[in-house]
Amino acid sequence: MFVGHFALAFAAKRAAPKLPLALLVAACQLADILWPVFVAIGVERVAIVPGMTAFTPLDFLSYPYSHSLVALCLWGIVLGSVCWLGGTSGRASLILAALVVSHWLLDAVSHRPDMPIYPGSALYGLGLWNSVRATMLVELPLFAIGVWLYATATRARDAAGHWSFVALVAFMLIVYFGSAFGSPPPSVTAIWTVSLAGAVILTGWSWWTDRHRGPV
Repeated sequence: MFVGHFALAFAAKRAAPKLPLALLVAACQLADILWPVFVAIGVERVAIVPGMTAFTPLDFLSYPYSHSLVALCLWGIVLGSVCWLGGTSGRASLILAALVVSHWLLDAVSHRPDMPIYPGSALYGLGLWNSVRATMLVELPLFAIGVWLYATATRARDAAGHWSFVALVAFMLIVYFGSAFGSPPPSVTAIWTVSLAGAVILTGWSWWTDRHRGPV
């Protein structure tokens, strides 16, 4: 999934209003922040295979350290612990850890069987990506609910808080539809470069948006 992950980050703002949206976004996409780094250094592997699924041409050959369930539980514990030691409440730290682990659950629904429980385990995946229509029927309503929960849990302090939020949501949807209907990426290098840049942009943009909004 793509916007499905961000749906949970938006929704979590209602449960943990003191947490910055940027931190919630980073937690929900931590697997996708680690993954391009691991691909770049050769620890994990991906290939471009047009037609691999209807939704994406990417064949995730190996990503046990960024996307396995056990790895994400460990990464979640690390993030939650660091935030707790830094003064975040225990409840909010648990929410951050849960967001990290939620990445595996959502991906296991959308991916074909390529999601490991632990490095070297059997692979799982329900294959929602085999149908673009089914993927959108599941993911877009989930995203809409998350956006609505964030929008009703916060209010813009100024014009930037309103328009930055609108632009952020629009940008996420543009990237989403571009991924679904665009051309395959030209190379693996382009994949990890764009993925890492996108993660940085979305996290920074989320910080800017949330900075100009406050709790209702």
